[in-house]
Amino acid sequence: MELTVFGATGGIGQEIVRQALGAGHRVTAVVRDPARLTVTGANLEVFRADLTDPESLRPAVAGRHAVLSGLGARSRKDAGVAARLTRTVLGAMEAEQVRRLLVVSASPVGPGAENDTPLDRAMRSLISSLLKDVYADLREMEGELAASSTDWTAVRPPRLQNKPLTGSYRTVVGGFPPKGRFIARADVAHAMLAMIDDPGTVKQGVGVAY
Repeated sequence: MELTVFGATGGIGQEIVRQALGAGHRVTAVVRDPARLTVTGANLEVFRADLTDPESLRPAVAGRHAVLSGLGARSRKDAGVAARLTRTVLGAMEAEQVRRLLVVSASPVGPGAENDTPLDRAMRSLISSLLKDVYADLREMEGELAASSTDWTAVRPPRLQNKPLTGSYRTVVGGFPPKGRFIARADVAHAMLAMIDDPGTVKQGVGVAY
């Protein structure tokens, strides 16, 4: 497949690029600073952009089978970037009539798991309170997705870890795995790539966790 990855220098973004290349896909990595992209490969194109103008991004998405995004705030001070930058990506995709889009969101944006324990509910409430600006940004981003013409999927992980790929995660369309408290960035990337051709995830939030 021909794929474009936004946020390609982030933890999840670089994993998406690495795993997609390993699977034989052709990848366009959209970055602000090419020096921060440590992944290399014969099927990799690096596209430098500042993500402020949809017109400038059109060549990066034109003719692609899918677009995957790891864009988002890295701290509370960055709150607002997910919705703003995703809006730009959507503008470029809609102009080029590219439909499939998968983005990283977060578990507190969606519903909790069925049969959550009191501890799970308490942790969820505490995290949501501490990072309320970040999650408000992600909710706005998901609102932009829902209003778009794309076939979007919002992947909602819990707390992220820097650990190797396991492939042993759980996914729940429209919900969240019970007692799912952690997941490696590598497994989030793996899940996103696996969902590209899954029609059951289109226009859905998908919880993913161990």
